[in-house]
Amino acid sequence: MKKLMKTPGETANVASAQADADRHGIEQVLQAYEAALNTSDADKVMTLFSSDAVFMPQHSPSSIGTDAIHAAYNGIFQSMTFDVELRIEEIVQVAPKWAFVRTNSTGFVIALATGERDPDANHELFVFQKGDDGEWQIARYCFSTTLPPRR
Repeated sequence: MKKLMKTPGETANVASAQADADRHGIEQVLQAYEAALNTSDADKVMTLFSSDAVFMPQHSPSSIGTDAIHAAYNGIFQSMTFDVELRIEEIVQVAPKWAFVRTNSTGFVIALATGERDPDANHELFVFQKGDDGEWQIARYCFSTTLPPRR
């Protein structure tokens, strides 16, 4: 996973120490998501989403809540595998318990039925929520391809 670099001149103080801890927590969730996606591990994916999360894949209706999201990922992983890398473009904490993250991903998707390996590239938007336990989880997630339409 490629991480967002700090901007030059960020100072070390209590506020930035907490911001660094929050950024690190969010990055850890994204690293775990990338690993779970690349190993087709729907159960691991579910540990990263909040109980009332919403998953909004392109060309599909939203999946709301853990049961629907788990079913969506199981369906995805039954038809394809991934070999992708997320690149964090932006992390913005908008409140003590809320942040959004913009990422880009590149790599390949492999159709299980045919073994066909196709390029995959997306831009993604994650909304994170920090739980009462202090851990960050994905509360909302949507993505869309950045590849041109097939002809």
